[in-house]
Amino acid sequence: MNIYEERSECTLSNTNRSGRGKNRRNSAASQGQGNASASRQPSKSSRPSTRQQGKEVRLQGASLSAVRPKGRERESAPIEGLPVSKNEETVIDIIGMNHDGEGVGRANGYTLFVQGALPGETVRVRVMKTKKQYGYAKLLEIVKASPDRVSAPCPIYDQCGGCQIQHMSYAGQLAWKRQLVVDNLQRIGKLNVLVEDEEGAEQQGIRVLPTMGMDEPWRYRNKAQVPIGAAEGGLVGGFYAKGSHRIIDMDTCLIQHEHNDEVVAKVKEIGSHFGISAYNEETGRGLLRHVVVKKAFRTGEMMLVLVTNGRDIPHKDAWIGSIREAIPHVASICQNVNKKQTNVIFGDETRVLWGRDVIYDYIGDVQFAISARSFYQVNPVQTEVLYGKTVEYAGLSGKETVIDAYCGIGTISLFLAQHADQVYGVEIVPEAIEDARSNAMLNDMKNVKFEVGASEDVIPRWKEQGIEADVIVVDPPRKGCDPRLLDTILEMKPERVVYVSCNPSTLARDLRVLEDGGYRTVEVTPVDMFPHTVHVESVAVLVRE
Repeated sequence: MNIYEERSECTLSNTNRSGRGKNRRNSAASQGQGNASASRQPSKSSRPSTRQQGKEVRLQGASLSAVRPKGRERESAPIEGLPVSKNEETVIDIIGMNHDGEGVGRANGYTLFVQGALPGETVRVRVMKTKKQYGYAKLLEIVKASPDRVSAPCPIYDQCGGCQIQHMSYAGQLAWKRQLVVDNLQRIGKLNVLVEDEEGAEQQGIRVLPTMGMDEPWRYRNKAQVPIGAAEGGLVGGFYAKGSHRIIDMDTCLIQHEHNDEVVAKVKEIGSHFGISAYNEETGRGLLRHVVVKKAFRTGEMMLVLVTNGRDIPHKDAWIGSIREAIPHVASICQNVNKKQTNVIFGDETRVLWGRDVIYDYIGDVQFAISARSFYQVNPVQTEVLYGKTVEYAGLSGKETVIDAYCGIGTISLFLAQHADQVYGVEIVPEAIEDARSNAMLNDMKNVKFEVGASEDVIPRWKEQGIEADVIVVDPPRKGCDPRLLDTILEMKPERVVYVSCNPSTLARDLRVLEDGGYRTVEVTPVDMFPHTVHVESVAVLVRE
């Protein structure tokens, strides 16, 4: 799966999530919303995900891991000797929150995960499922609310699931995300995190800075990917109900740019008028599968992509004409054809129906051309923050040679090229390298070179050619760096390594390897790329001892 293929996993078509080069990795942040308050009653469909193999319980400075077997779990006989039983009601204190945003409490020492509960709360719950070491409970009543509890503004929060922590204050979210990073560094990486003693004196260790958040943590997403379905009266589009492929119609998403909402609504309205059919997953019939909208924050340009189950579009000219009339700020209308029965959004064929094949936007002073299938960070405001911190940690004076592993379409490479003597970017996806080269030409940057291949294969070849890196930047997928790349970094011995991460657990694991190989992690900065979700990005800087 490459970075040009959108999947339903971690940032979103209201349930899809993404990050830089992370369509390939599909990391970061969802696109739905929600509604939770002190009296919030979680919906019956609000069941914990069974996709992870293990549940991580992260507390303030402590953690507990309860491993879950892979695959679908069968109903089994009740487990004898547990302090609680299924359907029993009990009152517990919530002592932490795990990486899925579920509250963690204990009933007579037995761990319960409670969706919708926040640390510091006392809650009454009903036990819904038990396993040997942990169980799941439904929130019935909040006996004592957390100071961080707020009423989520989204009216469909309980149904959607795209945002997991709208019921937590934004300040509380930022503090929790920092603690999530700290806990992983300590628990998985066995790394010493700097703390202040009772007298306020700093002890030796990694400095983890406060999470860099947004001044306005709403309406930040520049891309919508909306599944389309049919209902009485026409087309519907919005998000999949939790645990199902049933499409819930949605008019607005509070983390989506307002113009994206407007375009999706108009496309549904106009498509219904012309009798356009919606794709049916079960039968494989119907035309319109997804509506994808991209918004360039800086230039204001917009692109509409109609993902269809076939090339022929009934009333195509009239439909396109009506869209152009209703949405005059759209600069590009494209069609992507996907005939496969798959949850992958895009197919292999894309054609322009009207306008240009790209729209243009900026991150900082760097301009980027955005095509229908090319990757581009979904939160441009925080992307500039993330890349700015990356450049700061690289410590460039203008004389350095920098290698950008996992360079994607060159976004970080081009940022670095403004401050370095020479930048080399490597990426395994050929289409991404084509985009990276085009973007370098677009910005007239001649001190950057891109090559297709695996970093662990290309970088040693560069070394044989006499290329020595002063700084290596990595921005891997959620699974972290390939072990061979870590070995390559240790062999290259750059003065600095800057690690951009979308997964705190694999960040901690890889930092441990680099530290064992002679590097010291100096500082880590969490960056909130996806407010109101459980996802957090981080930037770490390591220096050679």
